[in-house]
Amino acid sequence: MSIVDHFVAGRPYAGSGDRLGPVFDPALGVETRRVRLAAPEDVDAAVAAATAAFPGWRDMSWARRQEVLFTFREALNRRRRELAEIITAEHGKVLSDAEGEIARGQEVLEFALGMPHLARGGYSENVSTGVDVYTVRQPLGPVAVISPFNFPAMVPMWFLPMALATGNTVVLKPSEKDPSAANWLAALLKEAGLPDGVFNVLHGDKVAVDGLLDHPGVQAVSFVGSTPIARHVYERATRAGKRVQALGGAKNHMLVLPDADLDMAADAAVNAAFGSAGERCMAISVLAVVDSVADDLIGRIRERIGRIKVGDGRRGCDMGPLVTGEHRDKVAGYIDEAEKDGAEVVVDGRGVRADGPAEGFWLGPTLIDRVGRDSRVYTDEIFGPVLSVVRVRDLAEGIHLINDGAYGNGTAVFTTNGGAARTFQREVQAGMIGINVPIPVPVSFYSFGGWKQSMFGDTKAYGEQGVHFFTREKAITSRWPATGTREFDLGFPQNA
Repeated sequence: MSIVDHFVAGRPYAGSGDRLGPVFDPALGVETRRVRLAAPEDVDAAVAAATAAFPGWRDMSWARRQEVLFTFREALNRRRRELAEIITAEHGKVLSDAEGEIARGQEVLEFALGMPHLARGGYSENVSTGVDVYTVRQPLGPVAVISPFNFPAMVPMWFLPMALATGNTVVLKPSEKDPSAANWLAALLKEAGLPDGVFNVLHGDKVAVDGLLDHPGVQAVSFVGSTPIARHVYERATRAGKRVQALGGAKNHMLVLPDADLDMAADAAVNAAFGSAGERCMAISVLAVVDSVADDLIGRIRERIGRIKVGDGRRGCDMGPLVTGEHRDKVAGYIDEAEKDGAEVVVDGRGVRADGPAEGFWLGPTLIDRVGRDSRVYTDEIFGPVLSVVRVRDLAEGIHLINDGAYGNGTAVFTTNGGAARTFQREVQAGMIGINVPIPVPVSFYSFGGWKQSMFGDTKAYGEQGVHFFTREKAITSRWPATGTREFDLGFPQNA
């Protein structure tokens, strides 16, 4: 069985650890390869490589760095399908979804190619007699990126282009569940001319994560994952003096008002709840619908769910398996719990007939009505193809329902009333808002991040905030005196 090695200093690296983790093909339900799990010494080796490469990459011209990233962009365009097949084989999402993930990640790469103007400083001449003040933005040094299983290409590409374009070096710790995409990206970057050690891949579990959070050579940490781990990353890394952006979990609501286009709302709910088998932090997991149109909307959603083809993502299906059998069983357990709580399971995905081997990690789209607001099915981030319906009286109760939750990642309202939409966008407590858009992920030149327990740290991902995260400002005050001697002056400097 093949083993996925680390990628350090421009080449595969077996490391000193002897622990291995299983990597599955979720559609087949079988282990296909194993991945090395880093020992503390491997963390040191990856950071040492990034540290050694930093001065040369930092001092390379912007033009040359941009040339490397542009070459990488062109190669990624040509070989996108190859990467999508790797993602589908280890994550399980259908090929079209995998290609879409790559395309969204590439948007950030293309933003990075045109962002030097955002990393420039300013200059003020003669702020005092003969005195000029100017600022420069400089890279931080070696930075760590810790990414989740659900987007093994897109999430790393939220951070890598930003970090690399601004002159930093990177150690990426991808999920051990689907590690191969990270190595593929590392090899392609090397082919594009990236110097050895500028980008390194360290595989592993908590040992690798905590090693990066504690390592004195790591200057900043970017993380995406569940809220408990995001909080751990933020608290531990900031305690070690690092800059941190830690994006956590979510329980995203889609509020449907009586005046909404119900066919549009039904399409949006199905797409946003069951795309990528619901394994998305921006998935809609709660449908908050005004009671007067709830039955009608639920009927339309149920009809659409009946047309979803679940199966192997390489067979032209609409929705693939979940990433592991353990996760599939955990998500199915929430459906069991909903029944015990008295909710109505309108569509039950536990008995789905999938186009794939019975051993695959299958769970079909599930729609649950009248979910209690104190039920774990409502409060927990399930991270699977389960859409919970909570009925509300009106716009005000819908906003209160959303704001009363612990999370604040994304949310959406469906309405044809501009006043209602404006009230919603002003009053709802979430970082990303959709108006008749179910998954309001910002384009690359804005920034991604939530509120409350969905985001730890002050700087969001990519966009202008991403530039600021991966650089720090230095202010220089200069005076060039005329030739000749001057008497000393112990007085406080005056602005004159």
